[in-house]
Amino acid sequence: MVIFSLQNTQLTTIKLIQGIEFEAPLSVELVIATGLGAILAWVFNLWSRVQRTITTFGEMREIRSRNKRIKELEKDMERYQEELIQRASLPAAETVSETGKSAEAEASK
Repeated sequence: MVIFSLQNTQLTTIKLIQGIEFEAPLSVELVIATGLGAILAWVFNLWSRVQRTITTFGEMREIRSRNKRIKELEKDMERYQEELIQRASLPAAETVSETGKSAEAEASK
């Protein structure tokens, strides 16, 4: 860049907006343009990181919410399994039709 600057010292005119113009060596103009490009690239990179961070926070919130729901469902499942085990250990209750038949059998004796 230094060699380029030393070799390109001729003045050139830069017109920014109508009525606003200035003269500077070509090398200075290119250094300024390169600097502005680097600053714009940095700003774009920063903006992209901010957007990614916002997206990541939203996804993490969703993951936490889903994990909480999964834990709730697992607790429900464990509770239902315990309930089934308790019901299986209880003696089987007679159905209404079986009760009616046994009452008729006793009455006919």
